[in-house]
Amino acid sequence: MLILGVLSLVMIPLALGLREPRAAAPKRGATIPQGTRDALQEAFRTQGFWLLTIGFFVCGFHVTFIGLHLPAYVSDKAVGMSFWGRPVSALEIGGWAIGFVGLFNIAGSFIWGWLGTRYPKKDMLALLYALRSLAFVMFFAMPLSWLSVLLFAASLGFLWLGTVPLTSGLVGYMFGTTHMSMLWGIVFFSHQLGSFLGGWGAGRLYDLQGNYDLRWWISIGLGLFAAAIHWRIHERPVPRLAMAAAPA
Repeated sequence: MLILGVLSLVMIPLALGLREPRAAAPKRGATIPQGTRDALQEAFRTQGFWLLTIGFFVCGFHVTFIGLHLPAYVSDKAVGMSFWGRPVSALEIGGWAIGFVGLFNIAGSFIWGWLGTRYPKKDMLALLYALRSLAFVMFFAMPLSWLSVLLFAASLGFLWLGTVPLTSGLVGYMFGTTHMSMLWGIVFFSHQLGSFLGGWGAGRLYDLQGNYDLRWWISIGLGLFAAAIHWRIHERPVPRLAMAAAPA
């Protein structure tokens, strides 16, 4: 906790070092800058914005469920192993699993972001969520062992936060960069709501049923749902940007 606190303090001077260039004075005949209320109305009238917001709810649900409850699930199942003759407890395997998630997330975030520059971002999001559901199904269907736990953690780590560059990139592409921080914040707020239900809801279901079985199936269903709604997004700039980019 002390290390985490120090790292958080380090971010303050780094943020102060950022400089934002002043906007140039608008030229005669240029488009009047869009106000905050207009930006919100434009986004709320766009179906793709709502689909992105709902989809990111699913992302938060998935990652917090796994981040909080995968070690407990591994511990409940008493999944252990021996490493170079040293016994490794189920609790340690759970910690290794979260470490694998973080390790493979480094590559996953970069690769999915790169794919979003080569292919439609909404298609990559649909594929990512579908692959998450496949990873859940395979993990739930395979015999549980330390190997299946680490393979699942690695695969899910690769699919972990690749949603962030794709989703934020779509917000910027569809609505422009002027109010991107505000619109992305609304989408991310949905992620945090999903995180709450993914963390608290899984614990509540465990209290009621004594296992995580239903939670796995809910995660599979939500992943398929998110894949379907992202597929329906129309990946194009809003008419305001399209008209501004059109030749006179």
